[in-house]
Amino acid sequence: MNKLVKIGATALAGSLVAFSVNAAEMSVSGGASITYSNSGAGTTGNNFTMGDSLNFSASGETDGGLNITYNMEIDNGAEDDHSVVMGGDFGTLTFHGHGGSTPLSAADDKSPNAYEESWDVVSGADTKMTFGNAQDNMFVFTSNNINGLTFSASYHNSSAASAESGTSFGVTYAPEAVEGLSVGYAMEDDESTAGTSIDESSMWVTYATGPVTVGISMAEADHPTAASSTEFEAGGVTYAVNDDFSIGYNVSNLTTPNNASDADQSASGISFSYTMGGMTVAGAVNSVDNVNNVATNDNDGAEIGVSFAF
Repeated sequence: MNKLVKIGATALAGSLVAFSVNAAEMSVSGGASITYSNSGAGTTGNNFTMGDSLNFSASGETDGGLNITYNMEIDNGAEDDHSVVMGGDFGTLTFHGHGGSTPLSAADDKSPNAYEESWDVVSGADTKMTFGNAQDNMFVFTSNNINGLTFSASYHNSSAASAESGTSFGVTYAPEAVEGLSVGYAMEDDESTAGTSIDESSMWVTYATGPVTVGISMAEADHPTAASSTEFEAGGVTYAVNDDFSIGYNVSNLTTPNNASDADQSASGISFSYTMGGMTVAGAVNSVDNVNNVATNDNDGAEIGVSFAF
């Protein structure tokens, strides 16, 4: 871990003090959902699940002009995600007590879809996916948009005393001269497991024109155990039939190039999303060959859900 990064983060943490915020505003939002999911591989039992969430937010401005927002989510009757956001001309600095994303984990698979990625839904298909390692009590900085360019970075100490800290960086560019185009890159140095350093990176390109959005996403993880390294590619297209209804097609391929005994995991899926007021009905049907890179381990999965926002 770079000593300069450690020193800077330590100084930042040490400089954070309690602020007096004036004229705080409170708000509450929430949602509920009912989902049916069949993940394949002989799924048994009750396939229905319920989701529920209440989000509380308090915000205000300090005498020095710093905007402070506290967010807390109640999920399934218990406190879940919570964070403090400090914003100003520099951008935003968020301290995620729980539930944050690193720049890399926030950009896991950016290929377009209407509901879920092609490798999702099917049980075991995400076992070897390596898309960042977000931790509790993590700092995330996001710059303001400067002529279409946005920069982000994250830092966290490991929860294990024997492990190192983790850092991640990301950049997204949506050029004003090419409306609908967005390109991005993210990288992460994951040392949160003692004795293990995984270098991960991801890049993507998406382009939207009229009702159609197309894009590709690529990622790789260099593991100290060569056989555990992975490479990932995905592509997708979505079509907005109207303002409320969208459909999508997505494909992906996951390989372990240094493990001759593994087979390539290939996935494809179709998805849809229909929104009417505060209600959304969405679903996906996916098919994955060589699940978890095991030859002939082929499975299909399907999921459909209805959610309500209020």
